Amino acid sequence: MTTRKYSSPSRTNAAAATREAILSNAHTLFLARGYAGVTIGEIAEAATVAVPTVYSSVGNKPSILTALLKPALTDPAIADSLAAAEASDNPRTVIELIAEGTRLIHERHWELLYGLFYRNPPGEPAVQAVLDRGADDYVQALTRVADRLLALDALRADVPRAEAIDMLWFYLGPRAWMTLVGERSWPFDRAQTWTAHSACQALLEDYQ
Repeated sequence: MTTRKYSSPSRTNAAAATREAILSNAHTLFLARGYAGVTIGEIAEAATVAVPTVYSSVGNKPSILTALLKPALTDPAIADSLAAAEASDNPRTVIELIAEGTRLIHERHWELLYGLFYRNPPGEPAVQAVLDRGADDYVQALTRVADRLLALDALRADVPRAEAIDMLWFYLGPRAWMTLVGERSWPFDRAQTWTAHSACQALLEDYQ
């Protein structure tokens, strides 16, 4: 006799709603007080659930922060812009597409990326490991951009591949957005235009 596993849609929906309430309230508390200034008990109280429910639904504080960060790290904007860039035969367009893709990621997740991870980094090893993997993925994406520019024979003669990757990181990496938009209050549109123009000027042989 086969035992059929019972699955309740209402129970699944309730669990998803509980998880969302925990993450939403943790997000609000982390931004208001900083990661170190918030306890699991306070997250549970804000979400109107018991402390054990927080652990069973999401996990400990690093797990909560990692879950909040995941949408930024898995945002499809960079993959979409990379695909378009690698299909383009125009070196300027390649860089402009990546400037747009990195801008979209930062703009969509700005409150979390700038408000928490840049201004007041958590310092948790588990969270840092996730951030490091995200940075590695970012560099790999920019490496593909540099390789596309090489394939198009578009790089300046005095810019080797390794330096091209470094320069793309300088102009289009997270620090550029944090500095221009976060610290200097540039609009995203202006920052995107400037970073794309500056990267083209620094990297491309025939850019005017």
